[in-house]
Amino acid sequence: MNLPKLAIASLGGTVSMQARAVGEGVVPTVSGATLLASIPELRTQAHVTVETLGMLPSASLDFAFLLSVLCWANYQVEQGAVGVVITQGTDTLEESATFFDLLWEHDEPLVLTGAMRSATQAGADGPGNLLDACRVGLAQDSRRRGVQVVMNGQIHSAQAVRKTDSMALQAFSSPIVGPTGLLREGSVYYLRSRSQRHVLPVPHQTAQKVALLQASLSADTLLLDNILTLGYDGLVIASFGAGHLSETWTASIDAIAKKIPVIIATRCGSGSTARSTYGFKGGEMDLVRRGALMAGFVCPRKARILLWLLLGCERQDDVSRYLKENVQFQ
Repeated sequence: MNLPKLAIASLGGTVSMQARAVGEGVVPTVSGATLLASIPELRTQAHVTVETLGMLPSASLDFAFLLSVLCWANYQVEQGAVGVVITQGTDTLEESATFFDLLWEHDEPLVLTGAMRSATQAGADGPGNLLDACRVGLAQDSRRRGVQVVMNGQIHSAQAVRKTDSMALQAFSSPIVGPTGLLREGSVYYLRSRSQRHVLPVPHQTAQKVALLQASLSADTLLLDNILTLGYDGLVIASFGAGHLSETWTASIDAIAKKIPVIIATRCGSGSTARSTYGFKGGEMDLVRRGALMAGFVCPRKARILLWLLLGCERQDDVSRYLKENVQFQ
C-alpha cells in the first residue's frame, strides 16, 4: 500500500515524562519512538518517521532551538512528508506554535501537541493527543492552514490558542473565537474556512533582545527606566485593561519609544487593546501619541515573538502592519 509520509519530532515535555522511582517527580525520559509505539494503529495510515530532537521541559526551549526544529520540519516536507507533527511541553506550547506559524511557508500542515498527564500517569492523554495530531497532519483539509495545536479533541489555530488552565485536561482554548476544528470518532472536522496567511522570512539576526514587562498596581519603574541601558532592542508591556499604564510608567514611554519599538498589549486573558476610547494620561490614545503601538487582540507573549522575528529580519518598521494583518485569528 502506498501510504502518505508523516514526520514526527519529540522535543520533550510532559508527554515524554515519567518518574525514575516512586515518589520522585516526573522528568523527560520517553523517546519519540516509544511515544509512537503507543499508537500502533497509525502504522496502517501513514509511513511514519520519528525523531527525538530534545528531552527538555518546554520552559527551557529557546528561539535558537526552535529555529533548528524549523529546519528539520522544512527538510521533512522537502522529502515528501504530507504533514509534520511536533510534541513538546504545554507550558510554552502556544508560544512555540506562534513562532513556527510566523515562519511556516508550506501548504503542508505543521501540528503541535503535548499532554497534561505524564506518560505513566493513570489516564495519560499523550497517546490520544498524538494520534489526533497525526490525523490532523494527514487530513487534506489541513493544508494551507499554517500551524495548529491539537489537544483534547480540539484543533486550535496557532494565533488564537492560549493555555488557560495550569493543570486541567481541558487546558487550552481560543478566547472569543473558539477552536478551529474538532476530532470526532477518528475524523477531522473543521469549523471555519482557511484564511490568508502572511509569513515572515527566517531571521538572519538572532542576537536581538525583546523585554516583556507586566504592569501591576503601584509598580515601580526601575526595570522600565533601564530598558535602554540594559541593551534591549524592543519592549512589550502587558498593560492594564484595554492598553493602559500608570502615570509613572507613562512618563518613561516617550524616551523609550524614540529608540526602540514599544508594543502595548492587554494583560487580560481575552479581548483587545483600544485605540480611540480613553484619553487620560496613560490611556491608549495618550500612549499612541507617545510612540507606542497597540497590539490589538495579540497577547503580550505572542507580540514579543512577532517583534523578535521582525527585528531579526530588519522589518521592525512593519510591526504595526503585522499586528493588524498577520497575527489574526485563523
